[in-house]
Amino acid sequence: MSRDHPLTQFLQQAVCEGVFPGAVLFVRSYGEIVYHQAVGKMGQVPFDRPVTTDTIYDLASLTKPLATTTALVCLLQDGQVDLDQPVTDWLSEWQSTSYQNTTFRQLLHHSSGLPAWRQYYEVLSPAGLPPKDESERQARINVLLQTIANEPVEYEPGGQSVYSDLGFMALGVVIERCVGTSLPDYCRERMYDSLNANPLFFIDAKGNPAGGDGDLTSVAPTEQDSWRGRLVHADVHDENAYALGGIAGHAGLFGTASSVSRVSGAWLQAVLGRHSTLPVEWAQQFARCQDSGVSSWALGWDTPSQPSSSGHHFSSESFGHLGYAGTSVWIDPVRELEVILLSNRVHPTRENKQIKVFRPELHDLVVKEFGGEN
Repeated sequence: MSRDHPLTQFLQQAVCEGVFPGAVLFVRSYGEIVYHQAVGKMGQVPFDRPVTTDTIYDLASLTKPLATTTALVCLLQDGQVDLDQPVTDWLSEWQSTSYQNTTFRQLLHHSSGLPAWRQYYEVLSPAGLPPKDESERQARINVLLQTIANEPVEYEPGGQSVYSDLGFMALGVVIERCVGTSLPDYCRERMYDSLNANPLFFIDAKGNPAGGDGDLTSVAPTEQDSWRGRLVHADVHDENAYALGGIAGHAGLFGTASSVSRVSGAWLQAVLGRHSTLPVEWAQQFARCQDSGVSSWALGWDTPSQPSSSGHHFSSESFGHLGYAGTSVWIDPVRELEVILLSNRVHPTRENKQIKVFRPELHDLVVKEFGGEN
């Protein structure tokens, strides 16, 4: 595709303005890949190599829909969980606490009463080190769950939606306890292999790909981290996920735009009622806004709000999610349009917030080029 394409020019301009060091944009319209280009560099020296479409990015909170939420849809399909059952069936740490009646639905909908975020990593790992083995990881998980259970309820459960990492940390543990294996292994065996979604993996405490294969030299760096005392590269950027050994329900997934598209495509086909690895009934329910006018949240996915990172033209039936490190996925079933943006806007610092303005402008331009503004 020509470097003179309006989208390429827009991305190059973003690199020049410091929105991110580099990025990959993937656009699929009616099942056809209409745009898949890389711009910029992976990062500063010594990572000042050009980004390619094979560059692997820290997907950050895209872990929530692409791994945790998708895994729960499979567990629902298999009859292993129920949306409205209390998660204390797997989390004994929450029994006889304020969250003893919390359900899967509430955690997926961010309506459990839990706070948005806490710096648990400072308690779990004061020295900024990952767990040395699985036994220590499980010990940290137990401390995490007990600490979450002691958090004051911030609002009446079900009364509103407040985006919460804490709820998805808990869901990641529930999945592992339910299936008896790690979240990465379950995702790989139950979903990713059948979708040919590779590379799509976590990076464990020993610095190895978990639940998949990947060339770690192709991973773009993220932030210069004072807690770890180094530049974060081929480790999850999110500190809480790192303190849990790199494997968590809220963050930790790495992949390319192409591998992400395998999962987004399965969701789109299921939402459209077509043949898919995912069950149609559950996918349609999960992608639908649960309480229009109260919040924009679906189950594990977000839907367009005003204003929205998806811009001004995505239909109200659209669903998507953002990742803190500079990633996003937006899917419009009406236009059969998928837009995947991967970047490391937190390199070398998270103080760079220009992507907030960039994202909606990008999606408006994508719709203009490929989706029809009306």
